[in-house]
Amino acid sequence: MTRRPALLAATALTAAAVLSLSACGGGDGDSKGSDKIAGAESGEKRESPSPTASADGIERPKIKLPKDVKNVFDGGKTGDAKKDAILADNERRISSLTEAATVDAKEHPALKFYSSGDALLSAADYAQGFYKKGKTFVGTTRYYDREVTFLKDGAAAVTYCKDTTKTYPKNRKTGKVDRSVPASEQDYSFYNTRLEKNEDGIWQTTTVLTTTKAKRCMP
Repeated sequence: MTRRPALLAATALTAAAVLSLSACGGGDGDSKGSDKIAGAESGEKRESPSPTASADGIERPKIKLPKDVKNVFDGGKTGDAKKDAILADNERRISSLTEAATVDAKEHPALKFYSSGDALLSAADYAQGFYKKGKTFVGTTRYYDREVTFLKDGAAAVTYCKDTTKTYPKNRKTGKVDRSVPASEQDYSFYNTRLEKNEDGIWQTTTVLTTTKAKRCMP
């Protein structure tokens, strides 16, 4: 049985995989032994949206998900402006990862905008896995129990839960969605992430630790 999107994994990660994220193209997902994301050099490619200035004056790349893909974030307004800014960039990082996995585009600039270091490597690993397997996904992913903790070195830790019980695998070539996959404990994950503010004022995610089948995230 086809596993849910949250559990689709890439093969061995290489530096070339990260570089290829600047050219995530469409196609049937067959990597043909290449480290590049499948379809990056063939077929028509949709241009990524141009950057726009946000309320804080920072020029950020637009993130646009397919109509049948949605991320829902609980919380986000803590009453602390700094925490809210951190949670906002955490949301954007998550959505940039979803975009890289589901949108066939010439470039996905938001992924590198909100991730760096080990987090960028893991993001490349995750996104490339979908292309290599010829898969994408549809449905709604929920993120909840989100908390921010300030660290002594000026960085911040953001922890949260992820629920993918309402997402389903989709064949990238045929467009067929498999809605027969039942919900299970594997649909619940817990994340512990580190964010560091860069010189441009962006809270970039630098490391990500994941616990699958997370009891603390189950209803």
